[in-house]
Amino acid sequence: MEVRVNQIELNGMNFQYREAGEASAPAIVALHALGMSAESWDEVAAVLGKEYRVLALDQRGHGGSERTSTYTFELMCDDLLQFVNAMNLESFTLIGHSMGGTVSYLFSETFPERVERLIVEDTPPPFTGEKFEIPPKPPASLPFDWKVVPSILQQLNNPNPNWWERLTDIIAPTLIIGGGASHIPQDKLQEVSKRIPNCKLVTIEEAGHEVHTGSLTAFLTAVKSFLDS
Repeated sequence: MEVRVNQIELNGMNFQYREAGEASAPAIVALHALGMSAESWDEVAAVLGKEYRVLALDQRGHGGSERTSTYTFELMCDDLLQFVNAMNLESFTLIGHSMGGTVSYLFSETFPERVERLIVEDTPPPFTGEKFEIPPKPPASLPFDWKVVPSILQQLNNPNPNWWERLTDIIAPTLIIGGGASHIPQDKLQEVSKRIPNCKLVTIEEAGHEVHTGSLTAFLTAVKSFLDS
């Protein structure tokens, strides 16, 4: 399955995205984790692209997308809105991993009628009590904008309580995939699954945080069974 790389302008900024599958097929939009890029979804897209149109967006500051002065979950949520509008997607399935998962929760709370199904990989929304040290900038050059890191960690350290409160606003059937042995507290995923009205939690034991790369087959099995149900 060929993955095509495209450029698009959103809000006057250049973004890159990767696409697999037929343009007429039902759409899946995928959002990557912090420090990753849309390319991390290529193996998933190669399989799902047989039945769906898979669109994976390089979020701002990552991959082939523009480096900007400001990075927040809210801005990334707006980038996603601009992207799906530009693609003329009235409604679609949304998949998010880690940072992309938080953006996906936020989008699904704010625009519930746009999301047909929601799949979140190994992340809850940011919650109080978690404290991250902001690391010093690494000396080597990175494939993403380092400024994303302190900005996002600051939001994780001072989370907006509405993101948890409004989980009940998500109307899409939702699948949360936990990695079991992960730095993400799996009991928080359980809490999220109880707050979202129509939600299923599947744990892939020993997969770790990068479920779709570490346990691709099990990840795809869970996703396909959810999409087919």
